[in-house]
Amino acid sequence: MASSSSSSSSSSSSSSSTSSWREGMSSDNIKGLVLALSSSFFIGASFIVKKKGLKKAGASGIRAGSGGYSYLYEPLWWVGMITMIVGEIANFAAYAFAPAILVTPLGALSIIISAALAHIILRERLHIFGVLGCALCVVGSTTIVLHAPQEREIESVPEVWDLAMDPAFLFYAALVITATFVLIFHVIPQYGQTHIMVYIGVCSLVGSLSVMSVKALGIAIKLTLSGMNQLIYPQTWVFALVVTVCVLTQMNYLNKALDTFNTAVVSPIYYVMFTTLTIVASVIMFKDWDRQSPTQVITEICGFVTILSGTFLLHRTKDMTDGLQGSSIRLNKHSEEDGLDDGEGIPLRRQDSMRST
Repeated sequence: MASSSSSSSSSSSSSSSTSSWREGMSSDNIKGLVLALSSSFFIGASFIVKKKGLKKAGASGIRAGSGGYSYLYEPLWWVGMITMIVGEIANFAAYAFAPAILVTPLGALSIIISAALAHIILRERLHIFGVLGCALCVVGSTTIVLHAPQEREIESVPEVWDLAMDPAFLFYAALVITATFVLIFHVIPQYGQTHIMVYIGVCSLVGSLSVMSVKALGIAIKLTLSGMNQLIYPQTWVFALVVTVCVLTQMNYLNKALDTFNTAVVSPIYYVMFTTLTIVASVIMFKDWDRQSPTQVITEICGFVTILSGTFLLHRTKDMTDGLQGSSIRLNKHSEEDGLDDGEGIPLRRQDSMRST
């Protein structure tokens, strides 16, 4: 009798566990997972297609890294741009079906896809420590995202606007805007061609603000489709304007980064900085830190340390990729192309010139 009861209890427990798993992987979650995986593939592939377009456009006009916009007339670049837009739309839709804790970490897959395609199509190489650096960046970013606090539920666009008008977030936004203008007008003219963090810094800073506005627009669309029209609020259109300006800025400086530096290095650093700043912006705006436990805080700190370690390895990769001979050849070729004759190497520069000789 006891055995039968135990067996029944075990069967009930197993059934409950299976039921719980099914509830956790609902049809909406599966849709979100598929959309997130699709997004990572499209975005990762778009880096490579856009890079091919930039190289082709740069061969017949002024390179994007030198301030040119000839890529706008290159069909291949537009194919890459459309591919990226499709990926971003899929990513946006994924958040409508699945929680951020499931969708956001999958963005790291775009780095792996981008690096793999860069190796096959662009023939770009990373030292083994560069590969390890990429892995550390992905692990650190994933750790932060997985342990970031859950976002509060928002029921209207004016509610998001009130959060955006909070003094703490206004201070953050002011810092981001100030840092962006300093980078664009004072740092980029001197160091944009030699320091990868400059272009990516602009993309990531502006991107953290664009994500907050994208969330507001997502809420507006979802509520409007459910019968509560949010388009009547002027705040909705302000958020739309912010998204437009931020996305155009990101596109411009991401193009410059891709045209100037190695794709396999640009992708992970951009992912790390963008993810980190987005989490910071979200925590400040939605005040999610109030619900954090000490364990979560410690885990996030470990994630930041891991990211810093990976970034350090990526920077060290530039000295070990092709050895001294490759560095010398690369420097000479770029000196001829860019008019540089100061004997200084160019960190993490793309290596197309050396391979074409």
